[in-house]
Amino acid sequence: MMKTVNYGLIGCGMMGQEHIRNIALIEGARIVAVFDPVTELAQAAADLAGGATVMHDLDSLLARSDVEALVIVSPNHLHLDQLEHIATYPHRPILCEKPLYTDPSQAARVAAFADSYTAPVWVAMEYRYMPPVAALLQEVNAVTGGIKMLTIREHRFPFLPKIGDWNRFNANSGGTLVEKCCHFFDLMRLILRDEPVRVMASAGQSVNHLDETYDGKTPDIWDNGYVIVDFAGGARAMLELCMFAEGSKFQEAISAVGPDGKIECLVPGPRRFWPDHLGPAPISQLVVSPRDPAGEHVVEIEVDPTLLQAGDHNGSTFYQHRKFFDVCCGRGQIEVTLQDGAKAVAMGLAAQQSAREGRVVVL
Repeated sequence: MMKTVNYGLIGCGMMGQEHIRNIALIEGARIVAVFDPVTELAQAAADLAGGATVMHDLDSLLARSDVEALVIVSPNHLHLDQLEHIATYPHRPILCEKPLYTDPSQAARVAAFADSYTAPVWVAMEYRYMPPVAALLQEVNAVTGGIKMLTIREHRFPFLPKIGDWNRFNANSGGTLVEKCCHFFDLMRLILRDEPVRVMASAGQSVNHLDETYDGKTPDIWDNGYVIVDFAGGARAMLELCMFAEGSKFQEAISAVGPDGKIECLVPGPRRFWPDHLGPAPISQLVVSPRDPAGEHVVEIEVDPTLLQAGDHNGSTFYQHRKFFDVCCGRGQIEVTLQDGAKAVAMGLAAQQSAREGRVVVL
């Protein structure tokens, strides 16, 4: 008999709706309750979920005995407070959007929560589950012979509008190198299977949001940067971010190089942003380039069109949710832990500090 898991959704904006569409693709998974302080968003999410109940505050959602798992998709600066509040109710599995926290002073609170919370918590680092990234992870060590250099490039569109414009300010988001880039710092640790020891960064706000004002304040969120990370085992990694490059064919490119060769994956951005006049949207690629015999082998990585329609993350939100559903059913393991989420934020905060202060930050 198929197990059914009833979800409660906290946060009903654009990303919350992506979670709804992907949960709907999993047999046995259903959203029964939603909460968002913006009533119109909550009602739209409830309708999208097929008739979930709109709860008018977080406590009323948490008090429901039929809610068996929680998905947190609220603005960044609310995540930790909400996790701690959830812990005062009977513990149940949580999938929490990144980042776990936004300020260095909060790291100890995350650790305390991790020590005391008794149910599984999965941090939503869905970039791990993009099919081209998963293909790279599977082959990277065999192709490279051991990674010495890892580069992640994201050339993309600016931050999208959000309710209350919370993502325009570092105080709410944690800063671009936390909000946007904790995904990539998580991938660095995952691909290298190692821990960072030093971070060097140069970043700033050069183009985006400079002519905007909100309550008399100009956004301070950065839109480009370079980050270099040294790892304990001797490998080095680099992130290149540009958020005014939406004309790019591929949004993300990840390359790993070692003594035996190079492997790279190329990932297009969301299908809904691809201009019609350019024809069919590009397909993800995996590119293998051995040194001997030298040459380049390109494989296209197709993604189920249904998954591409369900969200902006190359199908990864679905694969993440399917694994989390298994955890909720007692037949899977957490793959992105609270520790993983906290370390990705720590790397992002170190990068922000390095760029601000013009110095190397030791982790």
